[in-house]
Amino acid sequence: MRIKRSRILAELRWRLVDLHWRLAAFPKHSAKLRWRMGGLSGHLADLRWHLGEFRWRLARLHPRLAKPHPRLLTLGRRMAELPWRIFDNRRPLLIGGFAGVFVLGGVAATAMVVPEDPADMQTVLERLSVTPEELPASGLPFIYDDSIGPGDTMQSIFQRLGIMDPEAQVFFQNNKAISRALRQLRSGRSLTAVVDISGRLLSLRLPLSSDGGYIDVAREALDQPFRVSHLPEIALETGIEMRNGVIKYSLFAATEAADLPDNVATQLTDLFGTEIDFHADLRPGDTFSVIYETLYDKGISARAGRIIAAEFINQGRRHAVFRHTTSDGKSDYYSSAGQSLRSTFLRSPLEFTKVTSGFGRRLHPVFGSWRNHQGVDFGAPAGTPVRATSGGEVSFVGNQGGYGNIVVLKHKGNVSTAYAHLSAFAPGLRVGDTVEQGETIGRVGATGRVSGPHLHYEFRIDNVAQNPMTVALASPAPLTGKELIRFRENARLLHKHLALLSYRVAASDDIAAKH
Repeated sequence: MRIKRSRILAELRWRLVDLHWRLAAFPKHSAKLRWRMGGLSGHLADLRWHLGEFRWRLARLHPRLAKPHPRLLTLGRRMAELPWRIFDNRRPLLIGGFAGVFVLGGVAATAMVVPEDPADMQTVLERLSVTPEELPASGLPFIYDDSIGPGDTMQSIFQRLGIMDPEAQVFFQNNKAISRALRQLRSGRSLTAVVDISGRLLSLRLPLSSDGGYIDVAREALDQPFRVSHLPEIALETGIEMRNGVIKYSLFAATEAADLPDNVATQLTDLFGTEIDFHADLRPGDTFSVIYETLYDKGISARAGRIIAAEFINQGRRHAVFRHTTSDGKSDYYSSAGQSLRSTFLRSPLEFTKVTSGFGRRLHPVFGSWRNHQGVDFGAPAGTPVRATSGGEVSFVGNQGGYGNIVVLKHKGNVSTAYAHLSAFAPGLRVGDTVEQGETIGRVGATGRVSGPHLHYEFRIDNVAQNPMTVALASPAPLTGKELIRFRENARLLHKHLALLSYRVAASDDIAAKH
């Protein structure tokens, strides 16, 4: 509670000023001196009374202020004796009394005055007269640009877009082309719908995962039938994104926290898997930085692409890879020194698998007798993609008795690889085609003499089967000459971006540590 400046204090200041003037005008004659000292005594008495009233007002605000301080009692008593001391001791005490009263007046006038309350604020709400008007119906349809979500169905898409059209639902269920397209929905692809203001569908464009094209279902008006047409693939726009993260518990948790797409995280483990054991070598505080492509479909992120550059700092050691396209158009990943990270052959033609039967003699699961096993069997569900372990030329694609559906690739140095028991081949795969390392050539199946779905993989040198898991694999030649100069120029700029990402990680760690 604030104490307002009262008229008592204002009067007190005025009386002290008047007292100062009276003391300055003291004559030397004793008669007038006694008369003026009587007036001084009255002024001091009034001063004591006002100070007492002021103390009483303070006491009402707080009980502790009601207790007088001993020094204040002594001051009041001396103020009462001040006129008589001045009269008895004449000039010396007169000067002392004048100085004491003047100082006391200054203290009382300044120390006891507290600021006034600020001006009262009042909120004023002014009512405005508004006349609501209904907008005329435009009749224009709504256009939705959306993307396919995980687990989306036709019903969920209709519900999300606000489509209430039983006629369209029946047409979609009975049309074979649309039903086939609905089974190929891929998460992340964009779709476009035009919906009437009543919620009825005018057109819907769905993406196809088989050839990258679109199926378009449209009608000119609500009273006309739907027409179904196939549209070719639309080129996706490519953008660049950068992410970084810190290992706290696991690589999976760190990539999730950094909002890194799953396929980019898989590429990251593939690139550094030969140098870092992600199960045993990771430590809290390890960092990673990634620059990768993102493909956009009409401005909507469709999927993540390939890694352009990546850096992983594991236990203080820096590992970096850069994607580089040579003058002949082939792309690969290289270390900072220009050494290719990709082996000439992958150990496994499947991305995630386990060995169910090794190389050498074994008890055949179909014939029940001991026979030589010329390859390695990898267990995987039917339909799992099978990738070429190295770049080469297709020398055979078809069916071979006990092998079932098989693909044979011919590589450099009289080396060939075979992939048997496939359920399907890659679309358009023919003898003489050239495939790249990691390219899908078929799907896991159970064709031929087998007891269940799996992949039989053989590695042959001069047409003699070797153990794919132990055979010595040559390293590819490093970049040299002008190609190495081009690589270093491209890697220098990418390295600056990676260094910036690493600086951001370090800066965020410092901020987190301070807080």
